[in-house]
Amino acid sequence: MKYLPVEILKDFMIEVFCKVGVPLEDAKICANVLIASDLRGIESHGIGRLKMYYDRIKLGIQFPETKIDVIKDKYATAVWDGNHGMGHVIGYRAMQTAIDKAKQFGLGAVAVRNSTHYGICGYYAEMATKQDMIGMTFTNARPSVCPTNGVEPLLGTNPICFGAPTDLPYPFLYDAATSISQRGKVEQYAREEKDTPPYWAINLKGEPQTDTKRLLVDLIKQTASMLPIGGSEEVTGSHKGYGLSTMVEILSSALQNGGFLNQLLGMNQDGSAAPYKLGHFFMAINIDFFTEIVDFKKTCGDICRELQNSKLFPGQDRIYVAGEKEYENELQVLKRGVPIIPNLQKDIEFMQAELGISMLNL
Repeated sequence: MKYLPVEILKDFMIEVFCKVGVPLEDAKICANVLIASDLRGIESHGIGRLKMYYDRIKLGIQFPETKIDVIKDKYATAVWDGNHGMGHVIGYRAMQTAIDKAKQFGLGAVAVRNSTHYGICGYYAEMATKQDMIGMTFTNARPSVCPTNGVEPLLGTNPICFGAPTDLPYPFLYDAATSISQRGKVEQYAREEKDTPPYWAINLKGEPQTDTKRLLVDLIKQTASMLPIGGSEEVTGSHKGYGLSTMVEILSSALQNGGFLNQLLGMNQDGSAAPYKLGHFFMAINIDFFTEIVDFKKTCGDICRELQNSKLFPGQDRIYVAGEKEYENELQVLKRGVPIIPNLQKDIEFMQAELGISMLNL
């Protein structure tokens, strides 16, 4: 395992994005979103995702220059078309617009269509918490999750993200897929050459699919599905994950008249690659319109502390709240650097060789 300093790795990502045509200021936004993921220990969405964006730009299904069309803009709401530009840039600008609207109206919401993968949701929600606001964001994704009682991959991993400021050193920040695990974690397992846990995914016969590399191929072929939160049975709560995922699909497509379900496959009828047409939804809530921010933060902090200090399950030594582990991980990564496993190193070396970059000596 190698470790690279955070700032050096971020500079490398900026250089890669610029080399493939992303304007410098936009490249900085993209790199900031990716490095935020590595800092929090979400290795599936950090430097490990860089080659995916690199490949999609080269393939012509994601455009390095982000041109946003404003379809509607009225009071506290807006609808945008991202024209298949850089999802991180679209997400950053959309959440900032939602925050600006919330400063004026108390609430701000922006719905986006025709976007691309925008990294971790938590980055955008935290933009709001840093402004003493509640932040929420949702996004649909390419089909990989089956509905309860089904085996066909129709829904994306469709994350839900909610952030609220607290009087703790970190916000309450919930950011999670509505499937048992996100697709990016499966990709990370492939890089680590690990099997997929048997309760994460199934084939068309309903059998566990644990061969990670085969699972990634079968997801594209639509002959395997990941399972919603709760697994495959209603008795374990499968319908809850399925219902939440469908809610995200609606927020990410219906308000903005965008793509949904199999329209997000990323391929044309002849099988050739096409843009993914993803949709996002962003909301900021100005706490000051409801109550004093000091009181709100204390209440949120008290909720977290009471949960953290509650009675432990036998054998466990600590209770966490959402955002706590990520905060502690960031402190460690800033000291130690970002871990680079061998297969990720190969991706980095490939991009360096193709682009003529020699910044990272691995």
